[in-house]
Amino acid sequence: MARGGSEAPKIVWSKRVGSFKIEDQEAYLDYELRYRGKAIDILHTYAPPSKNGLGLTSHLCITVFSHARSHLFFVIPSSTYVSDIFLAQNPSWNSILHKQDLKSSI
Repeated sequence: MARGGSEAPKIVWSKRVGSFKIEDQEAYLDYELRYRGKAIDILHTYAPPSKNGLGLTSHLCITVFSHARSHLFFVIPSSTYVSDIFLAQNPSWNSILHKQDLKSSI
């Protein structure tokens, strides 16, 4: 449920264009697949100022993270909203974040 007791918004996945959108298409999350389709790179989230405080970007993120988990994908949080705000408030999703292999240059 969204803040204020309203129902969760209906979210539509547009695989062809790489986005998840609230049904009215005013709020959205853009992504690209990386690592041969095994990781979802969340590039950008947007909700119009008129819809601030409704938790729409959080609902979008939860949908994408749930989608990633159910398809055994990792998530790359390139969007600053996702990396700085959503994950700080929802650390349980950290387990599916993509962790680059750190290889020595030696």
